[in-house]
Amino acid sequence: MYLVHAKFLPVPHATFPDDIGELVARGAGPDEAVEHVSVHADAAGGPVLGLYVLASSLVAAERTAAAVCRRAIESVPALRGWSLVRSEVPLIAASGRGHVMPWTDSASRDPFHPF
Repeated sequence: MYLVHAKFLPVPHATFPDDIGELVARGAGPDEAVEHVSVHADAAGGPVLGLYVLASSLVAAERTAAAVCRRAIESVPALRGWSLVRSEVPLIAASGRGHVMPWTDSASRDPFHPF
């Protein structure tokens, strides 16, 4: 399973609908294997969806997430006019001590803890 971040460029003064995660997940086809969608409406640099995709490779997961998000832009009225900026698995730098270091929260500069 891959966590793919899909970054969006909204139309001016627009925000994600409250149920965007559910709408995007429901719009995925059975062959696309989107297991869950998390919403980061206030992410630095613009709104982001995190799509958990079962795929045979990282590239396949990124392509699937992009296709699902583009379909949502076309089918969800609140997303009309939005653009998909990128769809990619985020890279996390290793600390050099055998541990994976999380990114920092851009607002607080505190380490990001996903749990």
